[in-house]
Amino acid sequence: MMQRSQPDHAILDRLDDLIRRALDKGADAADGVFVETRSLSLAWRLGRQERLERSEAMDVGLRVFAGRRQAVVSSSDLASAALDELAGRAVAMAREVPEDPWCGLAEPDQLAREVPELECCDPDEPSVDWLQARVSAAEDAARGVPGVTNSEGAEAGWTWTRSAIVGSNGFAAARARSQHGLSASVLAGDGTAMERDYDYTAAVFAADLRAPEEVGACAGQRAVRRLHPRKTRSATLPVVYDPRAARSLVGHLAAAINGTAVARGTTFLAGRMGQALFPEGITIVDDPLRRRGLRSRPFDGEGLPTRRLNVVERGVLQSWILDLRSARQLQLAPTGHASRGTSTPPSPGPSNLYVEPGSVSPEVLMADIREGLYVTELIGFGINGITGDYSRGASGFWIENGALAYPVSEVTVAGNLLDMFAGMTAADDLVFRYGTDSPTLRIDGMTIAGQ
Repeated sequence: MMQRSQPDHAILDRLDDLIRRALDKGADAADGVFVETRSLSLAWRLGRQERLERSEAMDVGLRVFAGRRQAVVSSSDLASAALDELAGRAVAMAREVPEDPWCGLAEPDQLAREVPELECCDPDEPSVDWLQARVSAAEDAARGVPGVTNSEGAEAGWTWTRSAIVGSNGFAAARARSQHGLSASVLAGDGTAMERDYDYTAAVFAADLRAPEEVGACAGQRAVRRLHPRKTRSATLPVVYDPRAARSLVGHLAAAINGTAVARGTTFLAGRMGQALFPEGITIVDDPLRRRGLRSRPFDGEGLPTRRLNVVERGVLQSWILDLRSARQLQLAPTGHASRGTSTPPSPGPSNLYVEPGSVSPEVLMADIREGLYVTELIGFGINGITGDYSRGASGFWIENGALAYPVSEVTVAGNLLDMFAGMTAADDLVFRYGTDSPTLRIDGMTIAGQ
């Protein structure tokens, strides 16, 4: 059985052996994926530890091809006999499934030849005492904010993942990545007039996390600011999304330019490649090569090299997000965006996706708004990916004469994503925090439904 202490070359050799078994049993081509994870999390509430969890897992996945048919199987049993059975089962399944004219491995000349160092893995595993000190400091800071009356707690966690891919096309590589996180969530007010908010920090390296006292204090201050919200009138006005809420708009774009949706015609952006969808000041970047990025990767899930890509440049949609299958279907070159696990075939997905910052501060961005809405939280998933229609519950603050006036809740913001993209302006306050990131965004002419 494969042990976690085995070096990368031993894992690659084991996957290579699995591929040979599949070919010996009649597969025309095959690739294998190995994933090993370790995680540690600690929850803390009202000054006491509530939960401590540790998990370790190893899985292997095998994808085999019989002509234009493919099958994927996975197992957590890594014994030699089990892997032999896995190979036989995968080949038998591939012979029975319908043909897929676009499936298949990458050609050898498409494969990544170098694995750049992106500082994706912190070599130090945190101790329980270290996590405990961080969550207690975060919650203490949050509860110390005047007006905070209760706590949902703080949580700290760490995850380490090692993955490897080997294919019969000649690709073989392994990589490791890590992520540290810390969050705090508290309540302010009393009775039926309570409000909740949170703050969160995540980073590849523990040294890059925000201080726990800062996270806690921010969570407490956000909760207190939301006290005594009002309902606002219905109107068509500018809406400003704070960075935490604005990143959801980037996520909607990512879903709309996903190669699978484009190939199926199930996106409102189908046929709009090369068109100006945003103002000229908007550029949206996917950068898998950003050092210490939460979603950085030196190669994708099919062994293709990754590269920085401006999916929107100066307002113009430049590219879809493609894996090999969707690229073949659309008769385009793949973009190195395949993601995969051990039990599913590859599918396209973004890496470090963000809106480049604009040239003005959030204060200047709002300065000319006589009335509008500043959104800090969104509720619900009222997005139609085929038409682009957008409707979500929201809370935040009412804007009067360019400044935040009072908190509001139970509001709905609505529009169409095409119109929203066309009316978007970015502030200069981009901070990389989540993997999908944005500065403050302003969108003019949205429908606000209140009283």
